[in-house]
Amino acid sequence: MPSNQPPNGPGPSLKRVLGLPALILYGIILIQPTAPMPLFGAAAVKAQGHVVTIILIGMVAMLFTAVGYGRMANAYPSAGSAYAYVSREIHPAPGYLVGWGMIFDYVMNPIICVIWCSEAARNILPLPFWVYAILFALLFTGMNLRGIEASVRTNAVIAGGLGVVILLFLGAAVRYLWLHPPGGVAGWSQPFYDPRTFSFRTMSGGAALAVLTYIGFDGISTLSEEVHNPRRNILLATVLVCLLTGVLASIQVYAAQLVWPETTFPKLETAFADVAGRAGGLWLYHTVNLALLIASIGSGFGAQLGAGRLLYGMGRDNAIPRKFFAAVNPRTHVPSNNIILVGAVTLIGAFALTYDLGAEMLNFGALIAFMGVNVSSFVRYYLRAERKQVGSLLVPLLGFVVCLYLWLSLGSTAKMAGLVWLSLGVLYGAWRTSWFRKPMDFARIATDEGPTPAATTPETLNR
Repeated sequence: MPSNQPPNGPGPSLKRVLGLPALILYGIILIQPTAPMPLFGAAAVKAQGHVVTIILIGMVAMLFTAVGYGRMANAYPSAGSAYAYVSREIHPAPGYLVGWGMIFDYVMNPIICVIWCSEAARNILPLPFWVYAILFALLFTGMNLRGIEASVRTNAVIAGGLGVVILLFLGAAVRYLWLHPPGGVAGWSQPFYDPRTFSFRTMSGGAALAVLTYIGFDGISTLSEEVHNPRRNILLATVLVCLLTGVLASIQVYAAQLVWPETTFPKLETAFADVAGRAGGLWLYHTVNLALLIASIGSGFGAQLGAGRLLYGMGRDNAIPRKFFAAVNPRTHVPSNNIILVGAVTLIGAFALTYDLGAEMLNFGALIAFMGVNVSSFVRYYLRAERKQVGSLLVPLLGFVVCLYLWLSLGSTAKMAGLVWLSLGVLYGAWRTSWFRKPMDFARIATDEGPTPAATTPETLNR
């Protein structure tokens, strides 16, 4: 299929119509207000019941990184990815490595969505897992090949519906706890701290998984060209969305743990539906199950679309074969090669992985991207700044250290698979670029003041 790349010259520009409230709403919709529900069972087992604690630890880590994303979006307002930030701000070689790690992240997202959707659908109509896995993998791929993208209005309706489901669950949980209160102060505080099972190693591994709750907040940066005062509002919206997501997620899992203090579930992937069933009965079980199924379908095909766009961006820069990955279908304006490839990998991965392992492998790539953003922010706003400010040193440094700690705390299987993937990427990148001596042809990025010098050519990165 022929390439259909946008021209670099002047043309119609996007309108700046979004304010801070619209950005915050978009970010919450992007992450989904029910984000902690699908991973609740896996997180409860991993953290031995301390799901609230690991959600809050993950929030702290993401707040530091959110500042980095907000600041880098100011420098590269149409890039919207860690791959672009690191490649243009530091050097194409580490940028390529971050991008390769992000492929791992982006491909794992639709895989775990297919796994979760298949298990949730079996709660409604008990067909074999393989039937649903094939169905959802084909559904995600078919929707993306047609170029279907949910509008903000549709997503807002979905998010509103999910908000109603959350309120229904919380109401049922309050009623249940009124009738079956936990025993004393220890019972009420157990979701935060249980002396029988608490350990720093357990918390680290659980927090590394809980980061999945926040995946997607970086998408706010992609709206930089449509926002009033982007240098202020992108940063504020990214931080506030992380904060609001953490608070809302903590309330949900706190209530869930009080209702279901055990760490064993009939089915790990749909554990939250079982909790809802205990709190409100069969009607709430099916309501939560169906709501999360709809949300996960949206997340799944959205994640596959994101994976296709990342591969397109790397192909356009010739970091991976441009002829295949940068090709765009002239009729649908979709990178069809990438969508089909990701769909095939998604189907294979759904049979090869479990939900919790897939989630950890996703976070392997995501945390690499987050570390890359923090390093880019440090380089641009501290090392290269005329005035050295303490905040520009401490915030990215703390963000990097926390993300590195969480990355090292991932399970050994996830780290081994991720390191094998990174090694293959290094070998492939070295072969394509003669040990990274050949430059990549980055697309020009425009800022409010015009083209960003550091983004124009690789040579400027080496000054």
